[in-house]
Amino acid sequence: MRELPFDAADPRLAAAAWSRLVEPGDPAAGTLVAHLGPVEALDWVVGVVRRGEAAGARPWEQAVARWAPRLEHLDVRRELDVLTRLGGHLLVPGDPRWPVPLDDLGEARPFALWVRGRLAARDDDAGRQVAVVGARAATTYGQQVAAELATGLVAAGVAVVSGGAYGIDAAAHRGALGADGHTVAVLAGGVDRLYPAGNSALLESIAATGGVVAEVPPGCAPSRSRFLARNRLIAALGAATVVVEAAWRSGALSTAAHAASLARPVGAVPGPVTSMASAGCHRLLREQAAVCVTDAAEVLELVGPAGAHLPEAPAVQPGLLDGLDPRAARVLDALPARASAPVANVARAAGLPVADVRAALGLLELEGRVERDGSAWRRGRRPAGGPR
Repeated sequence: MRELPFDAADPRLAAAAWSRLVEPGDPAAGTLVAHLGPVEALDWVVGVVRRGEAAGARPWEQAVARWAPRLEHLDVRRELDVLTRLGGHLLVPGDPRWPVPLDDLGEARPFALWVRGRLAARDDDAGRQVAVVGARAATTYGQQVAAELATGLVAAGVAVVSGGAYGIDAAAHRGALGADGHTVAVLAGGVDRLYPAGNSALLESIAATGGVVAEVPPGCAPSRSRFLARNRLIAALGAATVVVEAAWRSGALSTAAHAASLARPVGAVPGPVTSMASAGCHRLLREQAAVCVTDAAEVLELVGPAGAHLPEAPAVQPGLLDGLDPRAARVLDALPARASAPVANVARAAGLPVADVRAALGLLELEGRVERDGSAWRRGRRPAGGPR
């Protein structure tokens, strides 16, 4: 076997080489690189192939035999040149902009990411992302819900992650783009082969304002196994995963399963009981302990304490809420419209000290505007006399 034509002692080139050498999610490669590092692991494989030791029946010999055909013509400089021409960049673990949530995948973490655009709107936004996924053969209802969820999420400063596919994925991306929000598309093939072709204009728009990313280099075609492996990245990048619409055996359910395995919250949007397009969502709700979500506010509750996503309530002038003073008006306005919230969450949403919130809640309770709900508070049944 000839020498590798690139500097295999360069950790970045070695990591990029591993993303070309093996299929995404290869467990043997993940274990080897996790224990030796990309440089020493690549050197070990080259040595084994050179000595002709990859023809046995032992698991490691079988693994190397899988990788050997690609090793013969391995030269990641070509793929990196293509990426540069596209205006993209390579990310490897440890880089300042590496998405840290991917580290939760452990040995299944990708060796490198091939990126066009940015994976986060700001460098400190890596954890403010929600995955919105679902069926390719989506209904009008599903697409409308996906777009509305994405619009609400980006309005709250949360980016939307999806797979760039037809149906729910595309609707979620478009909803985020339409609200001038940040969205990321995770592809199963190379970032130079935007797939599906019918979404190429959408994916180009995402690359221009958000991020398009793959764990395989340019030139790699999408395949069924790569789609399934790609789903673990979508689940890991999102602080929560929401399945908007999915058939009984939809691929979106694998994304939900990956999220659950990572201890990420999973939400599912209910649909008509007669709709096969929602059968998978109902299955998640019934069998997999998914949380029922119907709007962006409920999705946001999956990734933070109730009320934590709400903007600080503006000061209210006396008289605007039936004679309430500004403090009481802010507290009332900070309570959820239909749910209850503990005092700490109300204080956070209202931007007031806990002691002030407790005092205001006491006065509001006397007027019938709020009521206790265990250790939390909710709006009272008596309607307020002024505008909201």
